[in-house]
Amino acid sequence: MESQRSFLFIGLAMVGFLLWQQWQVDYGPQPIESSTNTSQEAFSANSSTVGSDDIPVAFIDGQTIQATNQTNGKLISVVTDTLILSIDTKGGDVVSANLAKYPLEQDSEELYSLLRPSGDKLFIAQSGLIGQDGIDAKGRPTYVTIQDEYTLQGDTLTVPLTLVTQDGMKVTKNFIFTKGSHKIDVSYVVENNTNSPKQMQQFGQLKQSMLEQDGSMFMPVYRGGAYSIEEDIYEKYAFDDMADKNLRETTKAGWVAMIEHYFVSAWVPPQEQTNKLFSTIKQNTNGVIGFTGESIVIQPGETKQINSILYLGPKDQDTLEQLARGLDLTVDYGFLWMISKYLFYFLQWIHNIVGNWGYAIILITIVVKGAMYPLTKKQYESMAKMRALKPKMDALKERCGDDKQKLQKGMMELYKKDKVNPMGGCFPLLLQMPIFLALYWVLLESVELRHADFIFWITDLSAKDPYFVLPILTGASMYLLQKLQPMTMTDPMQQKIMQFMPVAMSLFFFIFPAGLVLYWLVSNVITLIQAKFIYASMEKRGLQTK
Repeated sequence: MESQRSFLFIGLAMVGFLLWQQWQVDYGPQPIESSTNTSQEAFSANSSTVGSDDIPVAFIDGQTIQATNQTNGKLISVVTDTLILSIDTKGGDVVSANLAKYPLEQDSEELYSLLRPSGDKLFIAQSGLIGQDGIDAKGRPTYVTIQDEYTLQGDTLTVPLTLVTQDGMKVTKNFIFTKGSHKIDVSYVVENNTNSPKQMQQFGQLKQSMLEQDGSMFMPVYRGGAYSIEEDIYEKYAFDDMADKNLRETTKAGWVAMIEHYFVSAWVPPQEQTNKLFSTIKQNTNGVIGFTGESIVIQPGETKQINSILYLGPKDQDTLEQLARGLDLTVDYGFLWMISKYLFYFLQWIHNIVGNWGYAIILITIVVKGAMYPLTKKQYESMAKMRALKPKMDALKERCGDDKQKLQKGMMELYKKDKVNPMGGCFPLLLQMPIFLALYWVLLESVELRHADFIFWITDLSAKDPYFVLPILTGASMYLLQKLQPMTMTDPMQQKIMQFMPVAMSLFFFIFPAGLVLYWLVSNVITLIQAKFIYASMEKRGLQTK
């Protein structure tokens, strides 16, 4: 296959891949007129679905425990070195969360807001106790707290919310924060000071507006739900999926999450227990995904503790991997995640040595291109052999005229006689494509590159080049690669397409992150050097390269 067709293949494959990825990403659902999520169904006795006031309600012998509203709560402020939170004393829900170490824009004083209390960007983390005697079963309770503001001073901070029911049961809902961590330990200490057993189970859920959209056609990023069960370590559950069908899974361990570009919010229930995962749609515009834990019975005079974990922070693979099985897969590298994962570890190792993500990208590109050199060599040697056949091919076309069958037969004989594989230039590209795509997702998804400085004007490798220097240089390098391989196509339309390819691809580079464009530019420069070396070596052996 001619070299120009190989480059055309790369361009079309890239565009096709990005279009396919965008098709996979939700564009943001429109208001839903009707769905199955209003149905009142349960897994079994003592299981749950979503009822009024946005919380799961228990089914006891087929009877729904109805929820009723109580008094309004107040907001408690919590400040740590990683999180700035607001907790509503009504229900003990986390209704806002800013990430202290992640500004919204580079060098901005405004912090990235992960959870938000209202509007089109609504996103809150709710939790409580349901079941026959759960304090959230008949409406959200209003807790009492000894102060309105809490600040982390040492290594840990505990924010206690307390409630005493009319019959004397005491519940303390603790939020435990750790220095340097985005993990929040949520525990309920239940003291049964009554004369009868108390049955209850915990729930945790994430409620988010479906109206906000992320990404674009050529920069697709996913915003929506995800979960994990024993049989399926990681599964996306988009808002459209929630609208079509309620999530209903029973699993040992498991977790639920809402993910977005660079960040994740997740509830991790006790991993030694059997949990039920669910989803629903509220008010036609809000998606909910959550879990309910095992039912427990607390005897009179007995005290029990119920635990779960709420994670609000960046997609840090090492941290997420320690929290729960498969939670690190929310760093969504696509179907090539296994290759991407190890490429990221390698990139991270290089960064630990050089201390600059831009230099790390350059070095990993050199290593990858070096490892792929045997394939590149075969590719360019095959292209050179194809060019050497051009005079014979032109003569064959003149002899055969419009007889396509005779032309094809003659071409196959030429290939066989000169020992040329027409696919020789294309096959190495197919082998290299997974590496490129895997590294593409590493550079697109890794939060470590967010606001990462490089040199001079490039102060954020996750954003586009502000002066478009890298895109222009990359387009120029593509043009030089094309000029390095003389045009062999006779079809005027194909020639025009090939001449336009560097310009078309450069337009994509104008909106790509600078880190990704840097990788492509360095890759092209290395390819130019390798191609020159390969051709020089072939000419020394007396082989034709032009």
